[in-house]
Amino acid sequence: MVTEERLILERVLDEVRTEKQLSRSNWERLRGTFGYRFDRAWRLVQENRVKRYTFNPSGRVVWVVVGQGGEYQIYPNAGYCGCDDFYFRVIDGEAGLCYHLLGQRLADALRSFDPVEEEDEAYRLLTREWRAQIRSEED
Repeated sequence: MVTEERLILERVLDEVRTEKQLSRSNWERLRGTFGYRFDRAWRLVQENRVKRYTFNPSGRVVWVVVGQGGEYQIYPNAGYCGCDDFYFRVIDGEAGLCYHLLGQRLADALRSFDPVEEEDEAYRLLTREWRAQIRSEED
């Protein structure tokens, strides 16, 4: 199931990157595959709550998704999110992706995210804030 979800997502994202839009049939395919997680992810994209921070001059990129519980740092290449759903459903193998990761992947493919430019000096401060938020949620 988990592997199937990821395969379907990759196929759809390949088409999205080519067509520059999410077709109705692909929207329905994702909705059928991910259910409410897709609904929530799509809302993130529609409400422009996916942010891509680019730090200069290094060019380092950090993805952040503004979810219901706060801002979650996303590592798309590692398939990681700092949210509870990731820890309780994705790690346990119940789901392939949390809705934050799904939203980030969609926003990136559609080029529909909030670009944020920062200086390299801000990197440590911001990542410390995002990590502190995760720790405070665990308490």
